[in-house]
Amino acid sequence: MLRFGLKRLALAIVVGVAVSAIAFMLLRVSGDLAAALAGEDASAADVERIRREFGLDRPLVVQYLEWLFKALQADLGRSLFYPESVSVLILTRLPNTLTLAGLGLVIALGISIPLGVLAALKRNTWVDRSALGLAVLGQAMPNFWFGLLMIFLFGLTLGWLPVSGSDTLRHFVLPAVTLGWFAAPVLMRLTRGGMVEVLQSDYIRTAHAKGLPVRVVLFKHALRNAIVPVVALSSVQFGNMLSGSVVIETVFALQGIGYLAWEAISRRDFPVVQGILLMVALFYVVLTLLADLANAWLDPRIRRG
Repeated sequence: MLRFGLKRLALAIVVGVAVSAIAFMLLRVSGDLAAALAGEDASAADVERIRREFGLDRPLVVQYLEWLFKALQADLGRSLFYPESVSVLILTRLPNTLTLAGLGLVIALGISIPLGVLAALKRNTWVDRSALGLAVLGQAMPNFWFGLLMIFLFGLTLGWLPVSGSDTLRHFVLPAVTLGWFAAPVLMRLTRGGMVEVLQSDYIRTAHAKGLPVRVVLFKHALRNAIVPVVALSSVQFGNMLSGSVVIETVFALQGIGYLAWEAISRRDFPVVQGILLMVALFYVVLTLLADLANAWLDPRIRRG
């Protein structure tokens, strides 16, 4: 297990360096940053002055190495609009986005795993068809539209929950349900498919023949093997929730990094955009590493392979 973990860690470091380079280059290939910072009415002299001031006249490799060295020291530069540094801005908004994504993933798993297991046990019945129909509905409905429906029903009509802000945990309920509802269908279908395949395996029939209780066969033997791909996909879904929270945070006026990204893009605050790109990409790398380690712990065949 230790050797497997070290290999995955080395791969994660390589991917992390590559991701940092991509995050740096993305804004450079989008156009002339100096001209964008100077504005449409700026003169050529103003553009050249800004290019020298921000070091944009140096070779890209030099700019990247300097930025990477500072990023390793948690220095992502200063915002062009806010008085704080990029690191402070992200760290201030990050807890809200992590809370939203974490609650959304818990809700998605709480919906998808029980429904997936139940649909596999009741395959080709009305229960199975209802679960699959619910999955299709969840993926067909845009999350921003579902969020607006939640606001209208539970916020404006019934008045049960707040529809904006992030002061208390109650403020996260509606946006978390919106995120979880959108992520649940694919997890449910994967759980159902894995359970259907595992329940038809020889070792499950052997466990039943030995007289083991149905609960033990279902949860200790079947679900443990069927849930391996669900764990891997959950890490990807959590990353999607972090990066895809822009729409949800905007709809619910939630002050997270998604809303910060939207503000930074609209105001051409390139250092903030670059910092958020790097942070979200590194989250993907770390989550993938953790998912690999969890799957290796669940299934010894993975670490032996």
